[in-house]
Amino acid sequence: MSFDFDTPISRENTGAVKFDGRKQYFGTEDVTPLWVADMDFAVPECVTRALQERINHPVFGYTLYPESLYQSIIDWFERRHHWKIERDWILMAPGVVPSLFAAVKAFANEGEGVIVQPPVYFPFFSAVTTNHRKLILNPLRETHGHYEIDFAHLESCAQQGAKLLMLCTPHNPVGRVWNEKELQEVLRIARQYDLTILSDDIHADLIYSEATHIMLGRLAQPGDKIVTTIAPNKTFNIPGLGLSALVIPNVEQRKAMKAAFETLHVGNTNPLSIVAFEAAYRDGDVWLDALMKYLESTRDLVADFLQKNIPQIKMIKPEATYLLWLDCRELGMTDPQLRDFFIRKCKVGMNPGTVFGEGGSGFMRMNIGTARAAIVESLERICENINHNNFK
Repeated sequence: MSFDFDTPISRENTGAVKFDGRKQYFGTEDVTPLWVADMDFAVPECVTRALQERINHPVFGYTLYPESLYQSIIDWFERRHHWKIERDWILMAPGVVPSLFAAVKAFANEGEGVIVQPPVYFPFFSAVTTNHRKLILNPLRETHGHYEIDFAHLESCAQQGAKLLMLCTPHNPVGRVWNEKELQEVLRIARQYDLTILSDDIHADLIYSEATHIMLGRLAQPGDKIVTTIAPNKTFNIPGLGLSALVIPNVEQRKAMKAAFETLHVGNTNPLSIVAFEAAYRDGDVWLDALMKYLESTRDLVADFLQKNIPQIKMIKPEATYLLWLDCRELGMTDPQLRDFFIRKCKVGMNPGTVFGEGGSGFMRMNIGTARAAIVESLERICENINHNNFK
């Protein structure tokens, strides 16, 4: 089967944050939007077909989670990740970000510590601070464009009485796929200091050919306290439907998460979310394989273009996700100047690295989940402005 990822699809005037939110976020609509982490590609036909079939029934009442939904999760993770999940481990959730907030409430009391590893997806911070928990930072260590976990520092963070470690795997925005040795060291520290781990694996399916993602839960031993967030939302471009799941083998941890959600009364969902979720995991393999080939070609094109034409910008080559972490420090601009340069001069809307916390200064995050022509056009505008010293 062939899939068309090159033909642009207009998303303007559909309420899309990425497009219709440009004026609010960038101060202008005259930018190519390469920011919010969703893609501009049509969802797989299996998803639209399933939604159309459900829409043909004219009643959309309160809906149960069918057993076929749970089976689609079990089958997907065994088929794609070699992880055997038991039915009882699965807890449906209203989204990954709500799950981050619920996990903080479930596993740390007010004033207790939660470890976060910046630069990282910004709700990791707000989930902690909004709930009045102590934010403990374990910054990733960057050496010559390669990011690693600082394990000695992580252990010192755990010694401060932390209760929860929020692990982003694969990592957004730096694109690392943590290897087995790294994950085993995370588990060792968690066991030694009785940490619960919230493992955010929402990008687990978006892995490039040179990397292999290992689900942390697959390495777990009895007694380990791991809560894994999963969803087809990023994989199949359905984040607006807002349904996710948690995999929690530990009974007490599962009860704690369920109780946290019940205090917020967020247990219900809508029938269309359920249908799309199940169809994606059941029948989306071929589309995903084609998507990853397309994204990998775009990623490599960006790397080659920057190296040849804009050597002042270094791309941290991602092993996963459709998000590129661009090191712009050699341009010699402050963060406000950098943001202004890309918006006003280049007309390219990206996320400034500073929103991802410590270690983000001088970086920009570029979303390549769009037609390749839009990426090329954006790169050419950036190149033209840099070569004409329009940033000075």
